Amino acid sequence: MRTAVVVGAGVGGLAAAGALARAGWKVTLLERDDRLRPGSAALVLWPNGVRALRALGLAAGLDGISTPVPPAGIRRPDGTWLVQPGVAELESPPIVVHREDLHDAFIAGLGEQVDVRGGVAVQSARVHRDRPAVGDGRVTFEADLVVAADGPDSAIRRRLAAASTFASAGFAAWRAVIPWYRAPELPAGLDPHGETLGSGQRFAYASLGERGSAGGSTRGGIYWVATVPGALRPEPPAGQLTLLRRWFSGWHAPVAQLLAATEADDLVQEPVGEITPVPETFGVPAGAGGYALVGDAAHAMPHHLAQGASLALEDVATLQTVLAGGALGPALQEYNRLRRPRILRVLQQSKKAAAVLQTRGRLAASIARVNPRTLERAAAAAAEWTGPTA
Repeated sequence: MRTAVVVGAGVGGLAAAGALARAGWKVTLLERDDRLRPGSAALVLWPNGVRALRALGLAAGLDGISTPVPPAGIRRPDGTWLVQPGVAELESPPIVVHREDLHDAFIAGLGEQVDVRGGVAVQSARVHRDRPAVGDGRVTFEADLVVAADGPDSAIRRRLAAASTFASAGFAAWRAVIPWYRAPELPAGLDPHGETLGSGQRFAYASLGERGSAGGSTRGGIYWVATVPGALRPEPPAGQLTLLRRWFSGWHAPVAQLLAATEADDLVQEPVGEITPVPETFGVPAGAGGYALVGDAAHAMPHHLAQGASLALEDVATLQTVLAGGALGPALQEYNRLRRPRILRVLQQSKKAAAVLQTRGRLAASIARVNPRTLERAAAAAAEWTGPTA
């Protein structure tokens, strides 16, 4: 039986551990926290991410936990249209899903072949007895394959691709889900989801299901994400929330209402940045086995296109396909051949979107330089992935 160590229990790590276990591998899943936690708020999956879930056998029941988010245009802070709603260029719209619901689906897919170890903060990666291994300074874990899914600050990537580091884009982002029992009623005639661009600022929201459908559960509600220029804020969440309400004061409904209904415990602050340069390879042979970088550990990028989770799932679906072919060394080379060009293309689309989303100064000047529909076209191009092929 082949063995694998998966480092990190986020979207990519849980998906990889389950995929390997279902393929007959003996898997050890290492997580920094003392237990597996789903994370807060929600995330968006584009059609490519949904295709990856299907390829991994994890799409069953997805309709019951997700809500479609068809393109609804983009507004200015005063509520006037920057981009009128139009016909989507996608075969299906993206969906929004609560992280807890997706986490439950991944946990159900782990099976009995996965040994979960919490409280393990991996610090090193090296070849041990002719096999790839990682360690936390106390214990060494070796296997035929090590999957690095340990996020943008990946200790494994720092060892394998030291020149590639996480660099801030000069923006910070916040996410929250307001449960239905606290969520404000949206004004009549307003879509259940929307997006607004200001001078370097962005606010988007989407309903998770329908009001009343989740009963007393906190998993239904209204999800929002806000992006502003600057570094991560050092204030406690209550102070950050006060700043957000000030920064978005005067924006059209329902922005102020959603921020007013948000509580400090709902808030999740995240950095906005990218791995630069992109590692030369996402698959590294080591001894008789090797390492595979997946998700943000390999290619974190600003969330302008909301592709982080979808790209991680693409990675895992592709890895699953190439590993079915036999020897690890050639499989890892094929994994890199399939994934790195794809990531570079999406990164290029992300930079096009950034030209719209990160422009500061007078909004009229930015429109004169950049067609706002660039954002829609970039999102459609990023979602074009049709499935893993080897």
